Amino acid sequence: MSEQAEREKSVAEHYHVENLAQRILEVIKKTGRPAHALTAADLAPVDEFHIGGREATEEIAARMQLRPGMHLLDVGCGIGGPARYFASVHGCQVTGIDVTEAFLETAKSLTEKLGLSGQVSFRQASAFKMPFGEGEFDGAYEFHVGMNLADKRGVFAEVGRVLKPKGIFAVYDVMRTRRGEIQFPVPWASRAEDSFVATPEEYREAFRAAGFEIVEERERREFAIDFFERMKKRAAEEKDARALTIQLVMGETAPQKLANTVESVLKGVLAPVEMIARKCG
Repeated sequence: MSEQAEREKSVAEHYHVENLAQRILEVIKKTGRPAHALTAADLAPVDEFHIGGREATEEIAARMQLRPGMHLLDVGCGIGGPARYFASVHGCQVTGIDVTEAFLETAKSLTEKLGLSGQVSFRQASAFKMPFGEGEFDGAYEFHVGMNLADKRGVFAEVGRVLKPKGIFAVYDVMRTRRGEIQFPVPWASRAEDSFVATPEEYREAFRAAGFEIVEERERREFAIDFFERMKKRAAEEKDARALTIQLVMGETAPQKLANTVESVLKGVLAPVEMIARKCG
């Protein structure tokens, strides 16, 4: 097995949660919401697995020059929250890829429940070698995935290959903004050797090398701190089993993963950063 294949196997094992779709639906059932009437907004507290959740997705979408019928690529789609948002709200066709089988099974199940299978599809595939032709997509995005990717240039080049000229590629990742130790586990890695957090400059270099120009960049540390405070308040208000949160996706070690992330953001060591890039040519 190649080094990259070993890394992807480790990533899949880190994110694996048994019977995730069933667990989510059971929590939803306890809230009294009928499964047949679910909307993408109902699932947002659990399936928008990145800092800022649905609010962050909406703000990035506003910068992507979207139009109905666009075909978007979701790199590292997780359980499909953003994909379902882009389809249901913006009328886009979305194809998501991920290496974690448990996430893909959950993504497909929830998408079917929402009646969006005609607009959204998911495939198990490596971001380093995608099963798509050149110029197949109108746009692409990657939310909190780069922290698992050692070779960002390689992935960005592959995204560039499958994007049409002038296509927008939106990246929203946790990046290193100051020197300092990161405590593990965190949502994206259980060990330091599995974490590939990079600086904004390293991302800029990867974009340039892959043939992209960055048209907008924004650090979102204060937004993250406010989001964490709201999460804490919500958790205090919802102490029973009816709480639908991203902790369901992170498994039993969720509290420690979140605490370590919050600590690093408060210290200024880490921050979520948005980068909107356009394919040159």
